[in-house]
Amino acid sequence: MQKNKIWLSPPHMGGNEQQYIQEAFDTNWIAPIGPNIDFFEQSLEHYLGSGYVAALNSGTAAIHLGLILLGVQSGDTVLCQSMTFSASANPILYQGAIPVFIDSEAETWNLCPIALEEAIIDQIKKGKKPKAIIAVHLYGIPYNIDAIRVLADIYGIPILEDSAEALGSSYKGQKCGTFGDIGIFSFNGSKIITTSGGGAIVTNSAALKKKAIFYATQSKEDAIHYEHSKIGYTYRMSNVCAGIGRGQMEVLEKHLESRRRIHQFYAVFFEGIAGITVHAVPDDRYFSNYWLTAILIDPINPYQMTRDQVMHALTEEDIESRPLWKPMHLQPLFKENAYYGHAVAATLFEQGLCLPSGSNLSDEALNRIKGVFLQLMG
Repeated sequence: MQKNKIWLSPPHMGGNEQQYIQEAFDTNWIAPIGPNIDFFEQSLEHYLGSGYVAALNSGTAAIHLGLILLGVQSGDTVLCQSMTFSASANPILYQGAIPVFIDSEAETWNLCPIALEEAIIDQIKKGKKPKAIIAVHLYGIPYNIDAIRVLADIYGIPILEDSAEALGSSYKGQKCGTFGDIGIFSFNGSKIITTSGGGAIVTNSAALKKKAIFYATQSKEDAIHYEHSKIGYTYRMSNVCAGIGRGQMEVLEKHLESRRRIHQFYAVFFEGIAGITVHAVPDDRYFSNYWLTAILIDPINPYQMTRDQVMHALTEEDIESRPLWKPMHLQPLFKENAYYGHAVAATLFEQGLCLPSGSNLSDEALNRIKGVFLQLMG
């Protein structure tokens, strides 16, 4: 009997998405404007508990607009977490600015405060005070928010909080996406909730939200004709896609519970297995959605397993897995850019593997994954 493929993090519909999509068709709101967008934004604002949300067509667009709102221009320096997806860094190049990459710290795998301060001091000495800091909540685990905020305030550098993977995560009870001077989310197909493709920007004022929407709708001035004094972008979310988002918000809490249950399954399974550790929050200040559960495979383990051997064995059983993000400072695109820190991010990449974590993952699928590891261990 042919086995069904187990995906890393597939979309998981709740049931009411089609109702809101149909509503968009029935009322002819097939445009980047309409009731679904309004309801989706309001739902996110209510869930976050603070901030003003503008729905956009991707998380990448949200980061780009965030940099624009923070005044990043050509030639400016932007400090960016190296261990992340390229969408965190690419918008820096869109602005003609210069990315400077920062190593991870071992606890959260996110921005290392020590390396960050070293970079800030060195860049200031060179006459290039950084214009912004891009801090990422990797795989849904919050970064060291207190330490990063202290540095940002001391040196007067705003934070662009990349919460693309962290909807539902929190720190000391406050939701991720609301800690930065600007926050962003992604609703790509693999995320906790999806709008097919989409994202959002979170601002701290209604005026700034209005400005984000202005840039996202081709910077059209208030005139009877098309008047443009600034570069604009086609970044607004479609009302149809926002309908999917409305339905997804209704099941967000269930999806969070499922992801955390899956993480717990892995944590219990690997607890007694030497050489394999499951990435988890450092302490109870942190609450993670565990968007993806990731493991580290120590090259020196009693089973002589390597990350690539495990990935190959899973693939043979039609189970998708993925190495951790390859750090930006190791990418060909950014090989000439400055990097501060040591080899934490590089080591994580060499040893780390993301395991299937979708909120619709069945017990049968989890047992299939478990079986692959048991076979590898003999």
